[in-house]
Amino acid sequence: MKYIDEYRDKSLVLSLADAITKLSKKPVRFMEVCGGHTMAIYKFGLPALLPPTITLLSGPGCPVCVTDKRFIDYAIAYSRLSDVIVATFGDLIRVPGSTSSLMQERARDGDVRTVYSPLEALEIAHENPSRRVVFLGIGFETTSPTSAAAIQEATQRGVANFFVHSSHKIMPPAMGALIDEGVKINGYVCPGHVSAITGSEIYEPVAKKYQLGCVVSGFEPVDLMQSIYMLVKQQEENDPKVEIQYARVVRREGNKKAQAAIADVFEARDDWWRGLGVLPLSGLGINEKYRAHDAEAMVPVEVEPTIETKGCICGEILKGQKTPKDCPLFDKACSPANPVGACMVSSEGACAAHYRYNR
Repeated sequence: MKYIDEYRDKSLVLSLADAITKLSKKPVRFMEVCGGHTMAIYKFGLPALLPPTITLLSGPGCPVCVTDKRFIDYAIAYSRLSDVIVATFGDLIRVPGSTSSLMQERARDGDVRTVYSPLEALEIAHENPSRRVVFLGIGFETTSPTSAAAIQEATQRGVANFFVHSSHKIMPPAMGALIDEGVKINGYVCPGHVSAITGSEIYEPVAKKYQLGCVVSGFEPVDLMQSIYMLVKQQEENDPKVEIQYARVVRREGNKKAQAAIADVFEARDDWWRGLGVLPLSGLGINEKYRAHDAEAMVPVEVEPTIETKGCICGEILKGQKTPKDCPLFDKACSPANPVGACMVSSEGACAAHYRYNR
């Protein structure tokens, strides 16, 4: 198959649903850890096609959703500095901080600009040499190579007023932490875009340690149904392992050039995940070699005390312990037009997916 419409073929989806129903005997719980998968699962109504033996859980796969509220408070504090331009991906603008948001700060004349890549933020810095430009680096291994490339280019070109505030994260530590915390998971639907960079081999220690299946999936209905079939087959045969369904994009070894860029610019450090707290060596901080472009080190700012939002259960939703409909704020105080928690802000958030497709 070569075209998207083939991966949305109704007959193929239904044949896979029938094969899953015939094969599945054991009660199992599979978790996707990619916001793109969360959105696709509910957009295409896949849970309704599965037998009652299979439960799908949405995990910490949305970059905006897992980002620490203190990171948002830092971004807000940067935006209040008169000589600073904050550059960010669009979703982050609407995420509530403790007392404000980047959208509110922009309305108050803060210079907050939406960009499509950190290289665009680098050009803003080049064009505004008298001001400091802080790019908000969020996301997993998918987006961290682009942040690394921007930092490398800023160094080469001598653009000294370009900085990155990194909240980049690494996926496997969170996958293991969920199991350690007692969340019952029999298999992971692993992220396709992350895996295109890292390769599937990063999941092998998780699969071996916890004896659970990991299948790297694409994003179309046929991709996801085939991935679920592969996980069910592993369970029924008692053969948990790492497999690649998304073979048209992902290889076991991944993208070595992108990996080299990450290794050159970043170093692993402990980092905070919404719902999971601080996880050892789960984040990427800018290393000493490129410290001159590290906003945390080079752009000092006073940050207000972090205040958690009462009633929001985004953390429990990200761990698969509760669903959006369990939240007392869902579709009441919290909606895409007026988001209270990060899971409702991002188009890849579980609450946003449920609101749009599963109300």
